[in-house]
Amino acid sequence: MDSFAAARSRMPDLEARIAANPGAFRILTGERPTGRLHLGHYFGTIRERVRLQTLGVDTFVILADYQVITDRDTSANVADSVDSAVLDYLAAGLDPTRTTIFTHSAVPVLNQPMLPFLSLVTEAELRRNPTVKAELAASERALSGLLLTYPVHQAADILFCKGNLVPVGKDNLPHVELTRTIARRFNDRYGRIFPEPEGMVTHAPEIPGVDGRKMSKSYGNAIALSMTADETADAIRRTRTDAERTITYDPEGRPAVSGLLSTAALCLGTTPGQVADQIGDRGSRALKTLTTDAVNDFLTEHRRRRIELESDPRIAWDVLRAGNEAANRIANTTLAEVRDRMGMSYANVR
Repeated sequence: MDSFAAARSRMPDLEARIAANPGAFRILTGERPTGRLHLGHYFGTIRERVRLQTLGVDTFVILADYQVITDRDTSANVADSVDSAVLDYLAAGLDPTRTTIFTHSAVPVLNQPMLPFLSLVTEAELRRNPTVKAELAASERALSGLLLTYPVHQAADILFCKGNLVPVGKDNLPHVELTRTIARRFNDRYGRIFPEPEGMVTHAPEIPGVDGRKMSKSYGNAIALSMTADETADAIRRTRTDAERTITYDPEGRPAVSGLLSTAALCLGTTPGQVADQIGDRGSRALKTLTTDAVNDFLTEHRRRRIELESDPRIAWDVLRAGNEAANRIANTTLAEVRDRMGMSYANVR
């Protein structure tokens, strides 16, 4: 059994433990603010965050703005992406009185444990990480030190607040495994401080875009949560399908048709096969119409709440200010413990 299958097999027991004692768990999750959040973010992670928050799990959401430059040459438009993400979080139901929303760059102490953490892993372990391996395979330029150490950055993000639960999809499960390794090695070497976090496999770990590929801003196949109904209709209408009249769910042979079926099914709470049966031989036009209506109906309340929130231009920054202050308090406490365990708490002694 591979690690992802093993993680999925543990989910019933983990869900039972969360339901029995949600206060025993603290999650750290988030994303890089590289553009507008989309349906893949919503079904893959945001919905799960809202559910866990509602159960009573202590929830931390990081907008990892520093990590934008792991594979990009510019941090342009990050502020707009951060503002947009916070509005989508709030519109989706994240409550800043129960969920700490913060930005990486505003919590400088968070990065200090990176140095001892880096001493606990080898270069070979970093290069085996799937994210790093994929970038090495795809890029024609030299691997940056920031990208090579990206998995350790994520470990620092998780462990600074002593997160013990990390909602993940298949691609990010190895990051959690390395975080567990770092926590265990630190505890063995210096004394126990950190929990070994568990990866919580989300219910929809892989979300296809309208063209059948993984939904991604860089592919241009995503339906952003902040799109208008007309923008959504246009994005779906421009999807290139095929001339076959009978609609079938075939991700390998008919990726774009299957991507639209999956999108509609997620919004309707059904299966792609059932949507295909509903359309039958009415062709791609009927599929696109049904998908457009399903997405727009699903996002109606989200858009209404988002527009209401946008009427206050300061609301996103007020939420971040409070979240950043809370995250800094926790980071300072954790760093003091790290220094003490390492015998370096003399920093402020005369």
